[in-house]
Amino acid sequence: MKIHEYQGKAILKEYGVPVPRGIVARSPEEAEAAAKELGTDIVVVKAQIHAGGRGKGGGVKLAKSSAEAREIASQILGMQLVTHQTGPEGQEVRTLLIEEGLPIDKEFYLGITLDRVTGRNVFMASQAGGMDIEKVAEETPELILKETIDPAVGLRGFQARKLAFGLGIPNELVGQATKFMLALYDAYEKTDASLVEINPFLLTKDGRLIALDAKLNFDDNAMFRHKDYAELRDLHEEEPLEIEASKHDLNYIKLDGNIGCMVNGAGLAMATMDIIKLAGGEPANFLDVGGGASQERVEQAFKILLADQNVKAVLINIFGGIVRCDMVALGVVAAAKNLGVTIPIVARLEGTNVEEGRRVLESSGIGIIPATGMNDAAQKVVAAAA
Repeated sequence: MKIHEYQGKAILKEYGVPVPRGIVARSPEEAEAAAKELGTDIVVVKAQIHAGGRGKGGGVKLAKSSAEAREIASQILGMQLVTHQTGPEGQEVRTLLIEEGLPIDKEFYLGITLDRVTGRNVFMASQAGGMDIEKVAEETPELILKETIDPAVGLRGFQARKLAFGLGIPNELVGQATKFMLALYDAYEKTDASLVEINPFLLTKDGRLIALDAKLNFDDNAMFRHKDYAELRDLHEEEPLEIEASKHDLNYIKLDGNIGCMVNGAGLAMATMDIIKLAGGEPANFLDVGGGASQERVEQAFKILLADQNVKAVLINIFGGIVRCDMVALGVVAAAKNLGVTIPIVARLEGTNVEEGRRVLESSGIGIIPATGMNDAAQKVVAAAA
């Protein structure tokens, strides 16, 4: 689950991570009042959306007076902010964070996430603060310092000091940097975060270390331990079909193609998307109905898939291990009839009760195209979509 910058900073502050003074505003009048309350020569007006690159898109601006803060807020609120992470459609700005201006000396990057290669959390740091860390990792990976963390003991002081020295933090501030990093890791662990990024991690001219920006994502699988975080979810920032899918415990991600995919198992779903592209098509979604899906759940999945108006054909790729092919077939047929489906449907079924599943599809009277393998299914659905 993603949350806004202002929400992430409020949580980090609870764990002792220094953040700038800031006030949330949802109107130009509130922005003006916030700037007056902060009382600094410069305030920063920051758009709050679930995407990076806001500054480049015009969503972060400096104001030298409360009147200017009001004017900037009127320009940003309601705009469709387009960044490299939003896609060309952008994201509407509904909330602003008005922050005190700070005397910037140097900008660094800090990040914590799970390294799936080692199976352990990794603390990353870089002197390339304020930049897209993905670009830094691709072009100059040597600029990213890493410390792998033993889960039994957590981030150790010597590791934090090593990162601080590696960043070139002045010697007299290494202790402050160490305290900052230990507090950041404490927040990461205790909130069950999947990602924490501070970009930039700021060194001010008066010798303070502050989280000038903050990105905090939570592990959805741990949300039962943090029921109070549910209120932090902003549904305006999420794709409506993905919201609907989450209500039925379906793993769905909308994409830009025109071939709908309904698959059981994340690995098979990824392979299905790959083979569609190999056949010259473009998948419209990632949809994993899970290994133990019921007929009702399959029907709901099909409804969500078909609600995407870009979908011109559907590929159903089911391997019946735990889930039974006949149950999936019954759900698909019920959904197709209830929705009055007119687009082509290609189905490839293998595994438990596959013969009964194929019989259900063949006798449905809705013209489902059978496929004998993944390559055959991909070729047929790409041709059908065209």
